[in-house]
Order: sequence, then C-alpha cells, then structure tokens
Amino acid sequence: MNLKLQQAEFRPQLLINGKLQDASDGKTFALYNPATREKVADVPEATADDVNAAVAAAKAAQPAWAKSSPDDRAKCFKKFAALLREHSDELAHLEAISMGRPVKSYFDAYAAASEFEHYAEAWATIQGQASINTPGFLTMTLRQPFGVVAAIIPWNVPILFLGHKCAPSLITGNTVVLKSSEKAPLTSAKVAELVNEAGFPPGVFNIISGHGMPSGAMLSSHMDVRALSFTGSCRTGRLIQEAAAKSNLKKVVLELGGKSPSLIFEDANIEKAVKDTAHSLQWNSGQVCMANSRIYVQKSIAPKFIEAFKTHFAKVNHGDPTKQETDMGPQADEVQYKNVTRYLEEGKKSGTLALGGTGKLETMNGYFVEPTVFLDVPEDAKIQKEEIFGPVANINTFETESEALAKANDTEFGLYASVYTKDIDRAIRVAKALESGYVGVNCTSPQTARDLPFGGYKASGQGREGYLHSMDNFLETKSVIISIAEDGL
Repeated sequence: MNLKLQQAEFRPQLLINGKLQDASDGKTFALYNPATREKVADVPEATADDVNAAVAAAKAAQPAWAKSSPDDRAKCFKKFAALLREHSDELAHLEAISMGRPVKSYFDAYAAASEFEHYAEAWATIQGQASINTPGFLTMTLRQPFGVVAAIIPWNVPILFLGHKCAPSLITGNTVVLKSSEKAPLTSAKVAELVNEAGFPPGVFNIISGHGMPSGAMLSSHMDVRALSFTGSCRTGRLIQEAAAKSNLKKVVLELGGKSPSLIFEDANIEKAVKDTAHSLQWNSGQVCMANSRIYVQKSIAPKFIEAFKTHFAKVNHGDPTKQETDMGPQADEVQYKNVTRYLEEGKKSGTLALGGTGKLETMNGYFVEPTVFLDVPEDAKIQKEEIFGPVANINTFETESEALAKANDTEFGLYASVYTKDIDRAIRVAKALESGYVGVNCTSPQTARDLPFGGYKASGQGREGYLHSMDNFLETKSVIISIAEDGL
C-alpha cells in the first residue's frame, strides 16, 4: 500500500546495506490512523534474517567508517540535516497519520537536524588524555568506537530520538542498526530514503521496522551488537537489559518511564504554574514519559490552583491531527486507548473525578481521550503509582515542604520533577532533595536544555544523553602504557 506525499509515492521499506527492500519473507503489518481508524500503510515486518543482515552489513562497514576522516562523516551529517528540514512537512504528516501527533506542534525534524549539525562539529572533542606521572613511562588513553550500535526508538517522538541516538553514535565511528516502533514506523521509513540521498556509505546507517519480537529481541541479544540505546517502557527496558546480560554484556543505555511530580508552593506564580503543568500533560496527548502527571499543591492555594488548572486544561481542540487548528490528537492506537481508559475507570474508584474521565471513541470514531483531572488520589492508588501515558492529571495537596518531598519521592520512577516557588532557598533545597534525574525550577517538562544530561533515577533508566554527554555512550576507553628507555642521548 503506497502513500502519497506531495505528489510522490511513498512505500515503507527497510534500509539494509544501502538498499531499500521489503522484509525477506515479504510479510507486513497493517498501520491504522488513530484519529479515523482507517488503514494507512502496510509496513515491513523485519525477520530474524533481516536483523542478521543489517547487523552483518553494519559490522562490515564499520572499520572503514571508523578510519574515515571525521570531516568526511560530517559532510554526510550536514546534507542529512538539510534533507530533514526540507522534508519536515512530509514527516509531520506521516507522524500525524501513524500515531496522531498534531502537525501544529511538530518540530521534530528540525530538532533532529540540529542534532546532526551539532555532532558534525563536535568530533574534535573525542580525545583521550596523556600523562608522565608513572616514572619511566608515557601513558595515554584512546577513545574508540564500540563497533555496531543498536538504537531502538519510541513511538511518541521517533525522529527526535533518532537524532539523539544515531548522530552521536555515528560521528564517533560506530555503525548503526535502528529499529523503529511498530506504532510509528512511517517517519523512520521516510528517513531511510534520505540516508542514501545524504551519502552515507552502504551499511553505515541501517533502518528496520517491526515489533519487539523478533527484531527488538534479536538486537538486544545479538553477539555482534556491542552497545544498545533504548527509550521506551520500563518493562521493555528490563527485557533488553536481561537479554544483553545473557548474551555479550553489551553496553546498554536506557531512558524509561516516569511518574513525574510537580510541587506548587503557596508563593508560586500560580498563573505560570497552571499554564506550564497543563501544557506538560496536553502536549502529545499526554504521551510523554516526563509529563508531570502528579501535581502537589500547597493547601492554602489549592482551590484557586485547581479551578484555574481545570479551566486551562479543558481548553483543547481535539480533531484531525493533520489540520493546523488541532492542538490535541488521539492516543497512538487502540492498545494505548484501552490502557488509558482502563486507568480512568481505576481512577474513578480511588479518587475524585474533577474533569473529563471518558474516552471519545464512540463520538469521534478515533482514539481520543478527554483531558482528565482526579483529586485526592490515595498515594498508594494504581493511578498514582503507575505511568498512564495519557492526558490525566492527579492533583493532591500538602502542608509542609517535608510532606511534599516525601510524597514526590514515594515512587520507583525518577525522570523529571519540578518545583514552583519564589523562595530561592526553598527551590535549591527541594531541587537537591528530589530523587529525579532532571528538576525544573519554575518550569516543567517538556522544557529541557540541550547541553544538560538527560536521564532518570531509579526505574527511569540508566545513563545520560545530551550534547555534552551522548558521545561518551558510544566510545570505549583504552589505556596505553609506553615504556621509555632510560638511556640518554
């Protein structure tokens, strides 16, 4: 099944060793538009043979790629970045019809292009160190690529994570096999066409599509994959780490789920706190791992905050994500819709429903969910402990700073947390005490800084990504000690 993009035909294919091709057994899986439930594409389901072929191609291409001048690698990066920008509208459309992301808020192609442009210039920082601190010896370290890297990206912002993972791994001399999510494979398939156009040598940058079984599982356990970077669910992250441990102990970088708290103190700018926290859950229909789904408000301002939040949160224009007027799309697919609506029913049993609370499948014929607010949710309730991944806010109250911190930290997640206060001492105390890999002060997710490390505490993952940190994920460190003859001239 072919799609039309700006008058051109587009059919998703795998990219293996520089060739666009179907799955080796010809099998595909159907992809449906979550806003209309209409079929939009047949996508190749990579087989075990396809995974092996992609890894073999990457392994064969890696020595020459690593020996090439970083300037030559950078030329491919810069052309690729320009192509991503050129095709941004097409990529936005593909994202909208595959997982419901509104084109109005689509910035991912530009963000991914920036990643490739940054790393095209960052190669000069790949350096070791030297020392004469060991008498009679000159010592040094070398930073060298692992070899073949696997990147498994999520469905909520796939091209953004393609840039996060592939740009630093490729510039450091590794070759890559990327697996897209079965929920949002179309943009990666389009990017596969651009990889060849950008001039990457065959085998350097491979892209496959399919489900966790077999392709994701095979990459996790493949003996020729030496490092793997994954963003997705905690459940899948555990499976990947287990497979890596049982195979070749490949390096694994994981950015997993969250149940992010936002603490609103009585001296906060309430208008800003309301706007920020509502946007955090509205953006991408709440399908964001760092969305501030647990909001804790100091009791003295709780009534004012809650009323303002409900008013702001309810102001969304649900509809066709390919239309510019739409600012909130559907859940990604039927599975996500059923998961979220099940949590809504759980929430009605444990908390007080203050807004929304229903799915809109019957009225809109798509997987839309109302912005929903629960109040007074018990801290041990299922919807307070587990990641919902939908537009659902739980708002509870606190009286003291210590109470707020105890509640915020009572979770196995630790990806993003935020605090709103005008008291700088309190802001620093709370930021230090929050068990989270990222903390926003008077701001919240999805706000980040590109030069800061991003990653989670506890079950939210291991390792860090960011402009100044990602290359380290894909470089081995080798120590070299050189004996110096003691004879003089």
